[in-house]
Amino acid sequence: MSKITPFLWFNDQAEEAMNFYTGIFKNSKPGYLSRYTEAGPGKPGSVMVAEFELEGQRFLALNGGPAFKFTEAISFVVNCETQAEIDELWEKLSAGGEPGRCGWLKDKFGVSWQIVPENLSDILGQSEHPDRVMQAIFQMDKLEIAELERAAG
Repeated sequence: MSKITPFLWFNDQAEEAMNFYTGIFKNSKPGYLSRYTEAGPGKPGSVMVAEFELEGQRFLALNGGPAFKFTEAISFVVNCETQAEIDELWEKLSAGGEPGRCGWLKDKFGVSWQIVPENLSDILGQSEHPDRVMQAIFQMDKLEIAELERAAG
C-alpha cells in the first residue's frame, strides 16, 4: 500500500468516477464502497467513499457535496510508453471533458490529467534543441512523440 493516497472530493459522482477510471486503465480495480448511515451527512445508504486502484496507485473518492471543485492546481501525470497509449488515454479521459494544451486535459468530472510520453525528460534532456522541443509542446494539445523527437533534432 502506498504511504500517500490521492483523495478526490466529488459532489455525488464518486462511484461513477471509480467505474469510469477503472474502465479506462488496464491495470485497475474497483475497491470497497462505504455508505452513509443515519448519522449523515449524506443520504443514508448512498455512497460516501469509493476506493479504487489505478496502475498500482490507490485512490479514494468522497461524495462530499458541492462545496469544492477541482482545479488545474492538482493534476495526475500519466507516463505512456507509446503513441497508441497516449491516443487511447487522451480519447477516453477527455470524453465529456475538455482537452487542454501541452498534454493536459480535464475529464468529465473536472479532474486534470497530463498524458505524456514516459521518455519526455529524455527527449528534452538529450536534445540539442530543447527550446524547439518546448515550442513544439506549446503548440500541441495531445502530445505527439514523433513530432517531439523531430523537434529534438
